[in-house]
Amino acid sequence: MSIEMLKTILDWASYPSTVIVIILFIAGIITWIAGISPALYRLGNGLAKRKIAVFAKGDNVSSLKSLLTDSKLFKQKNIFEITSKTDIGKADDASVYLVFWNDWKDDISEILNKKPDKCPMVVYAPYSDGRIPDDQMINLDGKRHTAVTNFRGRLLNDIVTSMITTNL
Repeated sequence: MSIEMLKTILDWASYPSTVIVIILFIAGIITWIAGISPALYRLGNGLAKRKIAVFAKGDNVSSLKSLLTDSKLFKQKNIFEITSKTDIGKADDASVYLVFWNDWKDDISEILNKKPDKCPMVVYAPYSDGRIPDDQMINLDGKRHTAVTNFRGRLLNDIVTSMITTNL
């Protein structure tokens, strides 16, 4: 077998492998477009447009708002505060609810009744303020798209995740 013949065989063998690589590359792009891009679109849309209603009172409302804006993920204009029971109706415009548990524990059922089914709600209950009672945890668990967190860092993660997993 001569070197020329070996080169010819290797040359012909490279064509099918090139076709396989091209097909796998195209399949990878299609998979990425179908799988990853919708999540990225929802996240970008959520961070740019979705409104967050912060249910908190006193210093807690400014603390939560600054936590959100200091992260540079959320725009100040998309965050508004609900500080009293009479303001719960303002939450109609919100697409995410953020509730400071200790401030709203007595009125949580009114918030849950107001919350649309597709609207995510993140309840922030720091350990320093005590545990959420079991009956209330069962009540919160009975609603779709509801998360409870005890840490500020986790709070941001839960809000971002809820924006990706819901589409309003």
